[in-house]
Amino acid sequence: MVRRLLAAGHAVTVWNRTHAKAQALADAGAQPVAQLADAVRDAGIVISMLEAGPVVAQVMHDALPSLAPNALWVDMSSTQQAEAQAFHTLLQGQGNRFVDAPVSGGVGGAAAGTLAIMAGGDVDDYAEVAPVLEAMGRPTLVGPAGSGQVAKLCNQLIVGATINIVAEAMLLAQAAGADPAAMRAAIRGGFAESKILDVHGQRMLERNFVAGGKVATQVKDQRNILAAAAAAGVVLPVTALVTERFEALVEAMPQADHSAALVGLEELNPGIRVGSGPDRV
Repeated sequence: MVRRLLAAGHAVTVWNRTHAKAQALADAGAQPVAQLADAVRDAGIVISMLEAGPVVAQVMHDALPSLAPNALWVDMSSTQQAEAQAFHTLLQGQGNRFVDAPVSGGVGGAAAGTLAIMAGGDVDDYAEVAPVLEAMGRPTLVGPAGSGQVAKLCNQLIVGATINIVAEAMLLAQAAGADPAAMRAAIRGGFAESKILDVHGQRMLERNFVAGGKVATQVKDQRNILAAAAAAGVVLPVTALVTERFEALVEAMPQADHSAALVGLEELNPGIRVGSGPDRV
């Protein structure tokens, strides 16, 4: 994401809790700094991309004393809606501004500058930051602060459920005597076509579970979805079941790609296995 910003001509100061990760971007033209305060002090726009809401909260708390007046903080992490709303309130109370802008598209989308970016915030604040976001992908304003996280949760709801359904289709084909690879090729182009069938279906056939999106991260997202549903007063029975499936897998394979849902399904069906190669994790 930093490389895409640099390629678009933006000056970028980078900080990471592990400084070596920031230093790795120096050759691309970024300015790495060892202290968080130095990263935010003169920035009109601050972008955070962190593991989860509690980490964002800690970094934001540490950065607040050094933020420039009226600075616009754009959090591109995946957090709970309530957390994003709390960040908005905190920054607004300090004379700063906030937009939540989580992303979808994975490492490939980040490298290609094709991320789907779901933004929540003030219309004018979004208009200010949209040209910056466009260097990294396709931004869309979906509502007030916190709405970006709702859109991301909807995205993850569909991703998590579809990965499990694709795994079930692969396993059924294998168990019923059809070639899973040929089945996948046959249905592509029909109503079942999707990026999940394309990318994760291929991962399942290859048994390539080297993480793009981790099982542990998917579990975090699934729980955040259910929390948002509870706050909104709605029941999501399929999502609750999908959450149980990922929770059953997370202890054994937390760092595996979420396409490893296939492995969890195979454990429910001893003797049935898709593909002949070894698992890559």
